[in-house]
Amino acid sequence: MWQQSVITLRARPRGFHLVTDEVQAALPELRACRRGLLHLWLQHTSASLTINENADPAVRRDFERFFNRLVPQGTSGYEHDDEGPDDLPAHFKASLLGCQLSLPVADGCLALGWWQGIYLGEHRDHAGSRRVLATLQGETL
Repeated sequence: MWQQSVITLRARPRGFHLVTDEVQAALPELRACRRGLLHLWLQHTSASLTINENADPAVRRDFERFFNRLVPQGTSGYEHDDEGPDDLPAHFKASLLGCQLSLPVADGCLALGWWQGIYLGEHRDHAGSRRVLATLQGETL
């Protein structure tokens, strides 16, 4: 089986957001997959996808603090600021974390670890909705 669709994630404020449930809800085809692979491709250059802790919201806040120290806004010497002072720092953060994930599927569910969830890293101060191209490949139940 092959299935491909675009998931539109709702707009969120800057920070790291757990989107596992939103992704799964947008893909009812997952339930028909015995084993396979879900590839997620974020179609933006100022946000990112990653896997990490799904239980304690402090982890997501700490991620935001860490990346803001690593790539601060307002650093002089860069040319690209077409969309404001958060523009280039957002691109840097997105490049560090990446825009794609490959996730195993087993028995109709994402085969994530107990404490794992899908994060959207929103790196812009005022971003809109985000599009994710989801490609599911696998054997049906």
